[in-house]
Amino acid sequence: MPQIAFESPNQPEIIALIADLDAYQLTLYPPESVYALDLQALLQPHVKFAVARDADQAIVGCAAVVLNPEYGEIKRMYVKPAVRGLGAAKKLMALLEQAARKAACPLMTLETGPLQPEAIALYERQGFERCGPFGDYRDDPLSVFMQKRLV
Repeated sequence: MPQIAFESPNQPEIIALIADLDAYQLTLYPPESVYALDLQALLQPHVKFAVARDADQAIVGCAAVVLNPEYGEIKRMYVKPAVRGLGAAKKLMALLEQAARKAACPLMTLETGPLQPEAIALYERQGFERCGPFGDYRDDPLSVFMQKRLV
């Protein structure tokens, strides 16, 4: 079972993992449909960055929540393909939800893509439902917007 904890994203292994995520997303979507946060954005104080490590302490996944008064937005959710299905994503989501609840966010939101059915299924199992665009997002056929009420 992976170990999950909040850590700084400014670590070489995490930067490499995020680069893998970016490369993967760009195989699925054009750059204008990839809404990624860069390292500087992930280092902001209102962002909690969670890391999944295996038994050997190697980083196998990550995810962030951007905490706002209106909602906590899930960003940078990624688990290495070799370790998918072992519970890392579920545990990452649980820690992010705990942080959003602690920050009194009434809602959790996320944007993903229609070409990632496994991710959509994971989010649905975690209680997320499809919704319309939120925040600064525009309606995009390559975006799936989801939310989960926390209160």
